[in-house]
Amino acid sequence: MFRIRGRRSAAVVAAVAAFAALTACGAKTNDSTAASGAGATIDTAGSSVKVGLLNSLSGTMAISEVTVRDSLKLAIDEINTAGGVLGKQIEPVSEDGASDWPTFAEKAQKLISQDRVAAVFGCWTSASRKAVKPVFEKNKSLLFYPVQYEGLEQSPYIFYTGATTNQQIVPGLDYLKAQGKTSLYLVGSDYVFPRTANKIIKAYAEANGMKVLGEDYAPLGSTEFSTIVNKVKASGASAVFNTLNGDSNVAFFKEYKSAGLTADKMPVVSVSIAEEEVKSIGTQYLAGQLTAWNYYQTTPGAANEKFVKAYKAKYGADKPTSDPMEAAYTSVYLWKAMVEKAGSFDVEKVKAASAVGGITYDAPEGKVTVDGPTQHIFKTARIGKIGDDGLIKEVWNSGEPIKPDPYLKGYSWATGLS
Repeated sequence: MFRIRGRRSAAVVAAVAAFAALTACGAKTNDSTAASGAGATIDTAGSSVKVGLLNSLSGTMAISEVTVRDSLKLAIDEINTAGGVLGKQIEPVSEDGASDWPTFAEKAQKLISQDRVAAVFGCWTSASRKAVKPVFEKNKSLLFYPVQYEGLEQSPYIFYTGATTNQQIVPGLDYLKAQGKTSLYLVGSDYVFPRTANKIIKAYAEANGMKVLGEDYAPLGSTEFSTIVNKVKASGASAVFNTLNGDSNVAFFKEYKSAGLTADKMPVVSVSIAEEEVKSIGTQYLAGQLTAWNYYQTTPGAANEKFVKAYKAKYGADKPTSDPMEAAYTSVYLWKAMVEKAGSFDVEKVKAASAVGGITYDAPEGKVTVDGPTQHIFKTARIGKIGDDGLIKEVWNSGEPIKPDPYLKGYSWATGLS
């Protein structure tokens, strides 16, 4: 299924790129329109500037992405209330990627060519990011990507505000090793992030005296996990490293408990389950299990207290905040800081302003800094344990923000992975 979608995605990207070239030839510009490279313009006429919000509002990934869209809107509302950016109000244009990678590419092109947005905020899965990457690069437009991912990538037109591998997966493995776990079973969704992440995990395990006793994948949206869980149970692994995405986690953890597996017997470390997913899956299936992120609703600090209070006031007292939501919220403020430093919405000027360093923000997760060379963010790693109340309590953190290392150049065991 993934390979078929991948081919279709490539075809769609080629088509939208050709469309971009055609529309560019007849595009009208004026003194209030900023050029952003071949085929792309930003509409800065009038009192507002548009930005794109590109998230799955339907399909298997909606369980995770709707709240990311909501947190983006919260940041935009706050900035507009405070006076906007360079004297202009931000006008969000929201599109539904529909959990379908070619649709993400089509919607990205639409936001760039038709809506002439200054930047786009969104995507979740690496498959969706890979689908839109050539669209943004072709049009020289900006994407702010808010979710942890597998690393081994860098793009001049993407800012990665979620964790890269050395800020989430490697700390998660270090934690398991420190807890005396000597063997792993790998379970993931069948697309690029879990497969690449597990390639990295296997290299780490080999170098650190850990055994990988099994590796299984399920299609996104899969609800059948009895065979996989039975294999996990039979393996006798010390722990499970979970890279499932979306609502497949609901079926997996229900089956996990049904098989008699618990956090005490065989803990699961998840890297795509946050507070919102905990609520959807049910704490009766998740209490005691572990997560690896950079932010939790319970993260201490005045900036987070303000964020949580504002989010709940806007969307409901029972609505939790989560790492991808926080990274998305933070990304809008980082873009604002870049634009204001550049004194312009022009993409190349914004990129140049971020490249020289000094772009920081006191985010709910703590102080974050844009790393100019990689366009990733310095982030603090945190391991958390899911409580009976549905909240995730931190049990370990890295002490300070970790410099992003998307290609794992600082790890000898990672040589050859990229």
